[in-house]
Amino acid sequence: MRVGLGTDVHAFGPGDFVMLGGVRVPWSRGVVAHSDGDVVLHALCDALLGAAGLGDIGMLFPDTDPRWRGADSRVLLESVLARVRAHGFGVVNVDVTVIAEAPRIGPFREDIRRAIAVSLGAAPDRVNVKATTTERLGFIGRSEGLAAQVIVLLEDA
Repeated sequence: MRVGLGTDVHAFGPGDFVMLGGVRVPWSRGVVAHSDGDVVLHALCDALLGAAGLGDIGMLFPDTDPRWRGADSRVLLESVLARVRAHGFGVVNVDVTVIAEAPRIGPFREDIRRAIAVSLGAAPDRVNVKATTTERLGFIGRSEGLAAQVIVLLEDA
């Protein structure tokens, strides 16, 4: 068994939605990012790579590479998952925490959970999604951005 932790942060910017776990969540702002800025899937990629000892998302998909401009993070996750599986690991479970004052995650929680499960080829009960705020403290509390933390458990496949 191997455990990995991933964290990602993005500042808010122009737009009318944010991507969370592969789900388009309508909101009054977007995120500033090289790809689609999906903090959940970026943190998940890092958690998977960390658990497998395969580096991090920035090594595989650097924001200096124009190929990844505007990239769908589900494509990045697909590539990461293929690497993890090629090294003999399978996903046991995933626990996601979205950290934001807004947008509210509750109405989209099950959609995000299902989307992640589909991307991983896992049963939905192997994926948990929850949210918290920072009680209006720091850049997240001032609604300047949002973050996600993900922990994964891998096992030998």
